[in-house]
Amino acid sequence: MRGLRRHWPRIAITLLPVLLALAHATGAWQLSALERLDRLIYDIRLRATMPGTFDARVVIVDVDDASLARQGQWPWARDKIARLTTELMARQQAAVLGFDVMFLEPDRSSGLDRLREIASGPLGGMPGLAAEVERLAPSLDHDATLAAALEGQRVALGYYFTRTETPSAKGQLPPAPSLPEGAFPPRGIYATNWNGFGASLPALAQAAPIAGFLNTLVGATGDGVIRSVPLIARYEGDKAQPGYYESLALAVYRLANGLPPVQPAFAPGGAKPQLESLRVGPLRIPVDATGSMQVPFRGPGGADGGSFRYVSAADVLEGRLGPGELKGKIVLVGATAPGLQDLRATPVEAAFPGVEVHANIVSGLLDHRLLSVPDYASGYETLMVAVTGLVLAFGLSLLPAPRAVLLAAGAIAVLIGLNTWLYASHGLVLPLASALAMTALAFALNMSWGYLVESRARRGLVRLFGTYVPPQLVNEMMAHPDRYSMRAESKPMTVMFCDMRDFTRLSEQMAPAELQAFLNTVFSRLTNVISAHRGTVDKYMGDCVMAFWGAPIDTPDHATLAVRAALDMADAVHDINRIHRASGRPEISVGIGINSGVMSVGDMGSTARRSYTVVGDAVNLASRLEGLSGHYGMEIVASGATRELAPGYIWQELDSVLVKGKAQAVAVFTPLAAHTPEAAKETQQLLDRWSEVLAAYRRQDWAVGRNLLAPLLAADAKKVLYQLYAQRLASMALRPQDPDWDGATRFETK
Repeated sequence: MRGLRRHWPRIAITLLPVLLALAHATGAWQLSALERLDRLIYDIRLRATMPGTFDARVVIVDVDDASLARQGQWPWARDKIARLTTELMARQQAAVLGFDVMFLEPDRSSGLDRLREIASGPLGGMPGLAAEVERLAPSLDHDATLAAALEGQRVALGYYFTRTETPSAKGQLPPAPSLPEGAFPPRGIYATNWNGFGASLPALAQAAPIAGFLNTLVGATGDGVIRSVPLIARYEGDKAQPGYYESLALAVYRLANGLPPVQPAFAPGGAKPQLESLRVGPLRIPVDATGSMQVPFRGPGGADGGSFRYVSAADVLEGRLGPGELKGKIVLVGATAPGLQDLRATPVEAAFPGVEVHANIVSGLLDHRLLSVPDYASGYETLMVAVTGLVLAFGLSLLPAPRAVLLAAGAIAVLIGLNTWLYASHGLVLPLASALAMTALAFALNMSWGYLVESRARRGLVRLFGTYVPPQLVNEMMAHPDRYSMRAESKPMTVMFCDMRDFTRLSEQMAPAELQAFLNTVFSRLTNVISAHRGTVDKYMGDCVMAFWGAPIDTPDHATLAVRAALDMADAVHDINRIHRASGRPEISVGIGINSGVMSVGDMGSTARRSYTVVGDAVNLASRLEGLSGHYGMEIVASGATRELAPGYIWQELDSVLVKGKAQAVAVFTPLAAHTPEAAKETQQLLDRWSEVLAAYRRQDWAVGRNLLAPLLAADAKKVLYQLYAQRLASMALRPQDPDWDGATRFETK
């Protein structure tokens, strides 16, 4: 209890973002930033889970740019729309036809009204003119022609609702609402509310009595993006029968499946009934308080989107489709030509065809692929925030930093996982932003409090050790101060010695200040390479740098990292030499020795001076190998132990050596390059020939060895390794064979 009391301030500060998130979740204080984040999460999740498949059941007949170019500007004459309707319903045998275009004004393109005016005016006295005009009237009345084409067909027309201070009404709504006022409990509005409309001409509305509104709620989310579309809307004006009317997509779906009118279903309980879903035959469609459903987008929009087949309206009018090619399809007529202004912002695309929004709704209804925002969404959000907030407030305050990070990450993973599972498995759209933002802010405040207040004494201890401990160890101490010990331990590691050759000669050619700057430049480059490959620089010894891998941070691939660092250090020296040649300064060369094995690592030294270092026989061997690099003319010499632990490189064996202080011979190698198919192909023949040279040398077959070495020497006469073995083979050939010969070279000096 005492320990818990000590953490109360930290717990209290962690609860602050929890209280803010609860205020948002309960509606006490709405945060617009969280609402925007929730919309962003919804959009990302929607795009990630879209089926992305082709729906052959729905076809879009598109008034596109090609149609306008070949058939003339929009709006087209109604006789042309009639021909389009007849082609689709009679010759193509479409199951249902829905128009995402409206016919609000009479068609005057034929000039019939003008002919009647002339016949009754200036030319009224011309015998038979008025009768001839009336005889031609049926063929010139394009509205009547379209009405005749619609008569008796499974066609749904489109219209729109308006709401203004002075209601206006054009055209004619369907003869009766989809749902009369009496279908809903009194004294309530259960959908968007309108007082005006723009609908088809009465003749057209009577010929095709099924119609649906085209309205979308662009401003519902404040960002102009269409995520949901109303399926029912309430009309309260006096120009038609008041009640609830259905959308075009719902009308087309019902018409295609021969389903009865929609029926509302309300959530049980509560003082005020709340619309929960719409029932269309056996299908239950979840809706929100505005009677809207989330649009179940299939994938990208447009003719190239791959979700639906697009057919140019011009191709239909010109008879380019084979008879019955659209048989049994649900056909929607719409416009995607940019000039017709029917492109909408959606979570999928910023310019999404409006007609395809309706197509996606129809497709989703056919698949029963429906999303819903349940009435308990606010309660779910409140519960998630409260439970997660309490867990974080106590967990983050009581756990050590690494476990606290895991707790916060785990909380985020659980929140996202549960939310995604409910979305993918049950189609539930539930808020997530407040819980995620609360978790992130609670973690940030808690960790800041711990860093600024509780870890002050610990940071002082770390600063004290940091005066002689490498930065990597300091970081580890800060992450795990309770587990860290400076006591020496034995563990597998890799150690490197890098010595600058001919340093004495260089030092004699430079002034002290110049030599100091020179060494600083070289050691800085080499140290950067070592640090980049997670190595720890142990010490600088005159012209030599010592480093090791595998401590203080456990590094399983310590040998691989050391070899990579050695190759990069050699490249760095070459870069330095290019600069020196250009400036006239002396060039440098280095010798690098690498060995892997069990070493003792820890805080070692005297009471006056201590350091974190490595010691042991494996360290001594690395020092000896560095001294051999010049003998073999190599920049890097590594032991067989390092070679075994770093198989990702191509190695060339140099020799078997007995160094001072060792009783057993050690195979030594040099890395040529990282092991890739291309590098292996280039070096395989050379390495095979070199292996044969070494084999002949070790069995004292001097003549064969010289013959095998000759092509290699001819190809690279300056290579010290080949020159060395040529001299050895020539010298050995003058001596009798030694029965005790083991092929090892003995070095008596360090």
